[in-house]
Amino acid sequence: MRTFKKDKKGRGNLADLTLDVNIKKIGEFLNQKSEKNDMAQTQSKMLPLGTVAPSFRLKGTDKKIINFEESQGKLGYLVMFICNHCPFVKHIRSQLAKLTSEYIEKRIGVFGINSNDIVNYPEDDFSNMINEKKQQNYLFDYLLDETQNVAKAYQAACTPDFFLFNSNKKLVYRGQFDDSRPGNKIPVTGNDLKLAMDAILNRAPVSQNQKPSIGCNIKWKN
Repeated sequence: MRTFKKDKKGRGNLADLTLDVNIKKIGEFLNQKSEKNDMAQTQSKMLPLGTVAPSFRLKGTDKKIINFEESQGKLGYLVMFICNHCPFVKHIRSQLAKLTSEYIEKRIGVFGINSNDIVNYPEDDFSNMINEKKQQNYLFDYLLDETQNVAKAYQAACTPDFFLFNSNKKLVYRGQFDDSRPGNKIPVTGNDLKLAMDAILNRAPVSQNQKPSIGCNIKWKN
């Protein structure tokens, strides 16, 4: 930053002061623009219902390889595309941890997948995923999709993006966690996803009136 110099009579140099103020304003503008870009809203692509769940083999935060094909005998399967830094994920993560823990006990298999470009978004890298799982008390497997091939197979578009499959691994729900978004003051409940999982457990049809999830776009590699 330029120093605010005074002349021999103790008067400040107005040009230097004006330049300092303008530099500060430009910095604030760029920071605000960056925050808005992080909050850019992207909707789910809404994969067709009935789609068979694409398989995957990904490394989890426990450094073990999780093979989705080997996950059998569950009443349903929830695949979620999430990450560490997205404000939309941060907004729901406390309730997400509680809800998924409850339904894991009810024999819903739950998988969290981070497909973001970890080179350009280091907050989402593997070491930070390990910390995030621990800090948020996620009981589900938190997996890194470093090639981004799994996100492409699911046509995932945003974080968070939810895909719920029945016991035969056919898609019965894709859409939002609930109506809550950062700043809209609606309580976070996970009600939309909860109703769909309850329908599976009760062997009832899942309502096809489903709203897209909205969140940050997945950070694709160039």
